[in-house]
Order: sequence, then C-alpha cells, then structure tokens
Amino acid sequence: MTVDLAVVGATGAVGRTALDILADRNFPMGNLRLFASARSAGRKLYTAWGKVEVEDLDKADPQGIDLAIFSAGASRSRTHALRFVEAGAVVVDNSSCFRMDPAVPLVVADVNDHALRSHGGIIANPNCTTMVLMMAVAPLHRAAGLRSMVATSFQSVSGSGQKGVSELSGQIEHFRGDRSGLVRGGWVDPGGEVYGRPIGFNVLPLAGSETDSHYTDEEWKLVNESRKILEQPELVVEPTCVRVPVMVGHGLAASVWFDRPVSRSEALQILSEAPGVEVWNHMPPTPLDSAGGDQTLVGRVRETVGSLGGLNLWAVGDNLRKGAALNAVQLTERLLLQT
Repeated sequence: MTVDLAVVGATGAVGRTALDILADRNFPMGNLRLFASARSAGRKLYTAWGKVEVEDLDKADPQGIDLAIFSAGASRSRTHALRFVEAGAVVVDNSSCFRMDPAVPLVVADVNDHALRSHGGIIANPNCTTMVLMMAVAPLHRAAGLRSMVATSFQSVSGSGQKGVSELSGQIEHFRGDRSGLVRGGWVDPGGEVYGRPIGFNVLPLAGSETDSHYTDEEWKLVNESRKILEQPELVVEPTCVRVPVMVGHGLAASVWFDRPVSRSEALQILSEAPGVEVWNHMPPTPLDSAGGDQTLVGRVRETVGSLGGLNLWAVGDNLRKGAALNAVQLTERLLLQT
C-alpha cells in the first residue's frame, strides 16, 4: 500500500528534514506533494522520489492527499489545516496552533501513542523542548507516577528557525573581531533581529516571549503540554527556558519526584529499556552528540540530595528531528498501522 503525502512548509528546515527522514525510513510513498508560501512556489526540490515542484499553499487544491505534515507555522495551520482535513487528509501539525485544543491529541511517539485513536483529522506535535523532556520522563512516570518536576531547558538557536542559526553565525564572526571586548568588557553590540540580546558567546535566560505572568510562552508550553501528554492535569511543573549559543540540540536539566521513591539503579534500568532513549553512563551527552540522531540521550542520573526520593537527570535531543520532523513521521507511520 502506498500513501499520497503532502509536506506543508517543505522549503523550511523542518520540512526538508522530514523529507530526508521519510526517505531514510522507506516510507511507502505514492504521490508526494510539496507546499510553501507564494515566495517559494515554483521551485523544484530534489527528493528521494524525484524532482517535485513546490505548490503555492494559498492556491493549491488538497484533494487526493491521504496524510499531510504541516511545518509552516501556527497562522498557516490555522488557515489551511481544516481545509486539508475537509478534503480527506489527516494532518500532523508541528505548530502550536492545535496543541491545547481538547479535541486534538497531542502525541509523542513511544510515549502516548494510544492518544492517536481519538483524532478527528488533526494530530498535534508537541513543542520540541517538551518532546525531549517527555522521552526521558514518561518511562519513569509509567513506573512510579510523576508528581512534580523542576525543568530548565537549554535551547539551540535552530528552534528559532534559519534566522536564529544565521544570527548566531553572524554574531560569532562579529565577536571574533572583538575579542578584547569579550574578555575585558566594552564589547560592541552586534545587533540582531531574532533575540533581544546578543546570542553569540552568550546565554539568554529568557527563551520565547514573556507573558503577563513573567513566564515565557516557551515555559508555559513545558507546563501545559507535559500535563496533557501525561494525562496529569494537576502535575506540578516549575519551568525555566534558556537560549544558548548552540546550532542544533535542545538540552534539559530536570529534577523529578514521584508517588514513591525511585533509586538511580531503578531509573537507569527503566530508561535503558525505553524506546527512543539512549542512556549515557560513560560521559554526559551534549547537543553535538544528539545532532543528526533520532535517540534522546539521557545522562547524569542522580538521586536528589535536598528533597529526597526524587531524581536529577539531563536529557538532550535533536530539536529538528525527534523534536519536530521525526516525531511527525513516526506519527504518520502509526496512523498507517491503524488503517
């Protein structure tokens, strides 16, 4: 059986990554259609299934599409996802548009696959930061019942798209010519469009847009999406999201407590058996180790020393792959198994 599939936002980083992953996993492709904004329409992309012309999303007819992976931002998902569903497609959406809609399942493959059964045509992909955290925490939750967690993210600039990557690259070059300013102070602000402060050789303790509560939208995603995915509406989550000068790979340091104490040895055993997780005991995994890979890497598992009975751990994953494109492809594969 082959499937007629669409990638919406095909010229972006996540869309291109999705095409690579579909090819690597030998997806049973029938007709492949690619969509993007009018600016990219008419371009031809080389894919594993031949050269495919990019269609204008605003004008295209979605009839005949079985599955659609949307990676074009919340506004385009809001405008077009239901149009694709009405034409007969099932949409896996990478944006924030539908994540907290109670009628739309929010699914991490290998964590809450059962939620796919309740879809009404749209399935939401969680935020890439939440995705990495859930891969590490959900197996422990299934074993001992997660009660509360304190989570600090260290998010790469590719989470802000190609503009974030370009801004970091440009600022690194700027500061290379201003080394004395970096060491002694008096540095010259390189300016930037994506972040409010320089990201080159720097750490920004505020990732996302600040809300009225003084938490950012990225931090609220960690809270609300974790609760929905784990089906724990009362879960206590204390979030801090940080942007770091890393190209690809989101890391999270988390302290987690359960309905019962969990020892380090038990946690390592659980995590070593969890699908999609790779435990690193020989050294702490870093974003560079995760880049280009499909596994969530977990290390530095320690029993808590303050409030006893919990665990501290570190998790890192490729935010463009498992954090977005890979999970979307995995969900399409699971949808095929249901048919």
